[in-house]
Amino acid sequence: MVDILHRVGVETTSPEKVYDALATIDGLAGWWTEDTKGKPDDVGGVVEFRFPLGGFDMEVQDLRSSEHVGWKVVDGPEEWVGTTIDWDLRQEGDYTILMFAHRGWKEPVEFMHHCSTKWATYIMSLKSLVETGAGAPCPHDVHIADQD
Repeated sequence: MVDILHRVGVETTSPEKVYDALATIDGLAGWWTEDTKGKPDDVGGVVEFRFPLGGFDMEVQDLRSSEHVGWKVVDGPEEWVGTTIDWDLRQEGDYTILMFAHRGWKEPVEFMHHCSTKWATYIMSLKSLVETGAGAPCPHDVHIADQD
């Protein structure tokens, strides 16, 4: 199994702002995709993320306010189903450190490389949303390849 891992510092004196961007519909729609529905603030709830070429359904596995959000992919592309996504937060001075992991890929197929790059652009969108109030969610995101 292989994983996608990213780390970013978000300039905010409170991890609550980053947590809210991960655990509310408005937050998620503000940085990942505007077409977001479901219950991101409820363990066991499902969140639906839709994009022009498809989407993903995540079951919320774990929520620890201002510390952690954990999802399991229950529907979407074959390579994603059964993988997990974890968002760990900790405060360091004026920055909330966000540690991201998309774990459980069976093998590092080309689609995984694409997704790693897209995750990075969306994580930077999350950073921008928290720091400036404006993210770049789909369909306003950075386009990197024909798979977008």
